[in-house]
Amino acid sequence: MDLGIAGRKAIVCASSRGLGRACAFRLAEAGCEVVVNGRDKGRTEGTAAEIAKQTGAKVIPVVADVSTAEGQAALFGAIPEPDILVNNNAGPPFRDFRELDREKMIQGVIANMVVAVELIQKVIDPMQAKKYGRIVNITSGSVRMPLAGLDLSSGARAGLTAFLAGVARQVAANNVTINFILPGTFATDRLMTNMEATAKKQGITVEQASKARMATVPAKRFGEADEFGAACAFLCSAHAGYITGQNLLIDGGVFPGAF
Repeated sequence: MDLGIAGRKAIVCASSRGLGRACAFRLAEAGCEVVVNGRDKGRTEGTAAEIAKQTGAKVIPVVADVSTAEGQAALFGAIPEPDILVNNNAGPPFRDFRELDREKMIQGVIANMVVAVELIQKVIDPMQAKKYGRIVNITSGSVRMPLAGLDLSSGARAGLTAFLAGVARQVAANNVTINFILPGTFATDRLMTNMEATAKKQGITVEQASKARMATVPAKRFGEADEFGAACAFLCSAHAGYITGQNLLIDGGVFPGAF
């Protein structure tokens, strides 16, 4: 399918690896000029070069921490008025909520709620003026089904979801959409790190830990980053203008509800 976004300009946050990288690749494949962002210079520049080589698109590496004013300025220095913004940021680690002091909670809310709002504040008016804008926020399946130990992540991302629900309706008439993708368990570097920690804690192999985790997924497998990227690219496409304020859960059937 031609997504109808060739020539559009996209910023994809935290896209040097994992799900963000998959989104950046699929947007570049669709003909977009894409900013790839990360904090590790070598990895970020390497990812940008790989995507450019594979797709032929213009891919700009921006090494920056998007939670800072300087990092955000670097993003918009590369593409001042993007047509597409994909918000993504790593969540806080597993931690019992009793261990969360005020500073840790503030940091979690800034990383997983405030930063996305700040970036949207910067892009929303130019998008409305152009009558085209696609904003996708990568949150987590824990927004729908909170997990003990990820309370801060769940709370901050749920806060972002509620905050932007009203904003999405305010800008829809100008062909600007705001949606959310809620990933379940995907085969990424972060998942493997978690599996290694689980294996060590339980005294089992990483393979055993992975198989046990897969068994909890009705699809009986982990998600592939590329299929996540494809879903993101569709929500950014010209065909998705009537989809806004929605949460797309991609978890292999883990969430048991019908709605």
